[in-house]
Order: sequence, then structure tokens, then C-alpha cells
Amino acid sequence: MDYIATFFTHSGAVKYKNHMTKLGIGIELLPVPRRLSSDCGIGARFSTSQDIRHLISEDIDKLFAVEKDGERLLFSSDSE
Repeated sequence: MDYIATFFTHSGAVKYKNHMTKLGIGIELLPVPRRLSSDCGIGARFSTSQDIRHLISEDIDKLFAVEKDGERLLFSSDSE
């Protein structure tokens, strides 16, 4: 499944990319569409079959599953 993560800061996005790369998960940093976030503007798109709950870090603001009809919110730091 494909995912898009948004972050509080640009440095958090870079840190997350490095973490995911070490886990062997390909990840691409990209501008975040305004409909998903107005925070730092940098997001990450990646694909994995791993349990996504184990890939949520403190740097993530929101995490979305990419579906054919659009993005579905899976995690929000506001709802912790």
C-alpha cells in the first residue's frame, strides 16, 4: 500500500527519510498538497506492506493511505 506522511518540520521529514531508508523502504520527499497539510509543506510518499503502526514516528504530523478515491487519514498527532 502507498502512504503519504506530513511533518511538523522540514528537518523531521529528512530525519524520517533517513530512518526509512535504513529500514530498506524506498521513500520520496515531495511538496504536500494544501488539502493535506499547511504545516512545513514537505511530505514523504512511500510504499510498504509492513504494519504501518510500527513506522509512525514523533516527527509525523499526519499519515494518509493513498487510495483510488483519494487519501484516507490513518493517523493524526492531534488525536493522540
